[in-house]
Amino acid sequence: MSTDAIVILKEDHKRIRRLFKDFEQAGKGAKVAKGKIVDQILEELTVHTYLENEVMYPAVRKAIPALEDDVLESYEEHHVADLLCMELVAMSPDDEHFDAKTTVLIENVSHHIEEEEQEWFPKVREGLGRKELQQLGEAMIAKRDDAPRRPQQPSALKKAVDAVIS
Repeated sequence: MSTDAIVILKEDHKRIRRLFKDFEQAGKGAKVAKGKIVDQILEELTVHTYLENEVMYPAVRKAIPALEDDVLESYEEHHVADLLCMELVAMSPDDEHFDAKTTVLIENVSHHIEEEEQEWFPKVREGLGRKELQQLGEAMIAKRDDAPRRPQQPSALKKAVDAVIS
């Protein structure tokens, strides 16, 4: 297994894309199967997003200041995906919005993956050396087991919800 951070993230992308395809091919009446696939999607996305947010993005932001805007855009794209994931966690596959919400999540994440792989990763590979990418990959591998497996409320949203409840 490679310890190159970009290779690791691309492997995550492959698993996520495979799950997206499984969902799309499951068919209209396959509610139980779709629910299980969405659970897997949510876990894969939660772990992947955590690793990018905690390891990759901060390191790239620090090492390659020219990519600051790209990193900030990626954080925002993750935020949107996180909100959709949190809504899906609370939904039943029988909910009339379940398939539509999952489709919107798939479209958003697919766009994000495409941007990362076609535009961002080449810039990162050029800006960081092989050794740095391996160190980042090792850090991601070390954090993967402790990464959350279910969507977490973003801290600002959690504070707002807590304020309303109190």
